[in-house]
Amino acid sequence: MPAVLVRWFEIMDSDVPDDVLGLLAEDFQFSVVFSTGDDTTARDFAGGRDAMVGYLEQREKGTRVHRLLATGASGETEFALGEVIRLGEWEASFVASALLDGQGRLRRLIIGRSPGVAFPAGSDRRVQPRRARVAPAGVEP
Repeated sequence: MPAVLVRWFEIMDSDVPDDVLGLLAEDFQFSVVFSTGDDTTARDFAGGRDAMVGYLEQREKGTRVHRLLATGASGETEFALGEVIRLGEWEASFVASALLDGQGRLRRLIIGRSPGVAFPAGSDRRVQPRRARVAPAGVEP
């Protein structure tokens, strides 16, 4: 089981999300591509440890929960598929992948998040994703 990504999201959903900094290896690099679906752009938070500190500082606390739908691992690489619940309502789906070092710390982390698609958690799933306004290049949405 991919224990590090599971722990990452548990910490991010806690009262002390800054504790994820303890999971980082010395050569840590990350990218979190964050789409709200409100326009045709996405925000990319990327860099090393200092950039992660900046990401954590700007992030809303106590409003979102990450629900993991599927996890997996191959060697020192972990994968997760999940959804973001904001104030009790479905907000977005996400995928995450992490490369670990020999001590189980994060060397690389990439997370992509979008409200454009929801993955069914069960057969009675009624949540529908918001539709992003996407237009071909040169055409106004």
